[in-house]
Amino acid sequence: MINVTKPFLPPKEEYNHYLKEIWRREWLTNNGPLVNELELKLKEYLDVPHLFYVNNGTIAIQIAIKALGLKGDVITTPFSFVATTSSIVWENCRPIFVDINPKTYNIDPKLIEQAITPETTAIVATHVFGNACEVEQIEAIAKKHNLKVIYDGAHAFGTQRNNKSIFSFGDISTLSFHATKLFHTIEGGAIITHDASIANEIARMRNFGLEGGESIKCVGINGKNSEFHAAMGLCNLKYIDEILEKRAVLSARYTKMLEPLRIGEIFSHAPNGFNYAYYPILFKNEAILLKVIEALHKIYVHPRRYFYPSLETLSYITPKQEAKNSNDVSSRVLCLPLYHDLSFEEVDMISRAILRTQNY
Repeated sequence: MINVTKPFLPPKEEYNHYLKEIWRREWLTNNGPLVNELELKLKEYLDVPHLFYVNNGTIAIQIAIKALGLKGDVITTPFSFVATTSSIVWENCRPIFVDINPKTYNIDPKLIEQAITPETTAIVATHVFGNACEVEQIEAIAKKHNLKVIYDGAHAFGTQRNNKSIFSFGDISTLSFHATKLFHTIEGGAIITHDASIANEIARMRNFGLEGGESIKCVGINGKNSEFHAAMGLCNLKYIDEILEKRAVLSARYTKMLEPLRIGEIFSHAPNGFNYAYYPILFKNEAILLKVIEALHKIYVHPRRYFYPSLETLSYITPKQEAKNSNDVSSRVLCLPLYHDLSFEEVDMISRAILRTQNY
């Protein structure tokens, strides 16, 4: 069976090396030495000043919203994983959806300004499929209207924008290190900021609001992660450049094989730094998409409809809102299997199955 993704696993003996250290120290969690080592190495690799390793990407967004003191309306994208929206609602803010650019799948900055009201406090934008948002335009709008900016970078590990880390932008960026991601720590996530005062707030909030072990400075949550998860991250980080390179090669193979459909790489992105986190294809209509899924299931291939449904349709969203581009793309886009161990033969088999449904 070929699933849409499969986690990269390092050589077992490398992980076991860290396990022996954990057993020897008997320090399992609470900001242990491996967590600190992973944070330092991630800051170096991603070229950022402040990074906090947390237990998942959803907690990362929730802490980001709390650390910035957001209230009222938060402009966001309807085309993302549900956690982007549910985190806003969970923190008692109201998501205001701005439609996407159908060429990039990211929030359309041309539409943001008309959605701003006196109740708007922030913009939460997702780098969808690892494709960088138009950060320069978003940040110019935010500065003009005194809004905070959070980038959901769950898909964007390794992405750059004009030779700069994509995490160089915004007040806060959040990451997911879930097992489905190209860099993972089994479960995990991170929060990045360039502001030292925000960093101090995040550090306290991640650990129940504690400062110095006894003084409680603010409302906090248990956002910490364990030594076992950090150990997996330290192992995987050694292979990240190889992982990124392999995904680019596999994606190019898909593009070549699927050339008769004239779909290939369906979105435009900066000429440098795209991470190939996903391989999405956009069909002419939902009926064709469903036909393709059925054909792939017959050969035990399981793609996934990332991201479906469009988030403005969620039952708990009020008031009801429209996002025509997102709704349209959501109904027609399908992510094909893409992971480190996927072979050219498997890419070719999947591609041929798709082509057969289109009579090529």
